[in-house]
Amino acid sequence: MKKVYLGIKYHSDHSNKEKIELVSSIVEKFGYSATCITRDVEKWGQIKFSPNDLMLETFKIIELSDIVIIDLSEKGVGLGIEAGYAYSKQIPIIAIAEKQQISTTLLGISRDHFVYNGESDLTDFMRHVLR
Repeated sequence: MKKVYLGIKYHSDHSNKEKIELVSSIVEKFGYSATCITRDVEKWGQIKFSPNDLMLETFKIIELSDIVIIDLSEKGVGLGIEAGYAYSKQIPIIAIAEKQQISTTLLGISRDHFVYNGESDLTDFMRHVLR
């Protein structure tokens, strides 16, 4: 099974848990397994890492991924680090954002990008890029 790394803004209160689950479920519909650090590594805050260990773990997962999806619906410095790392390893990047502009910097290193408006819109896009 092909693997997707999902980079998305981290919230300590997990206020975007629904969005993480939504994007992951869409990716999984097309035969990919999705890994998101806050959900799959930190287990929604049950496991704590030092910042250094967390980044090392993140980089390991990115290296094992076939595609990196960066959701820029909310900006975050870590998302740029993750995208830059994937780019340096020649792992394809797909940039998405819900009703938000995607930065030109990320557009410059992304294989594809899409500004979506809800679940069906994102599903239609993923159907084409995750073939």
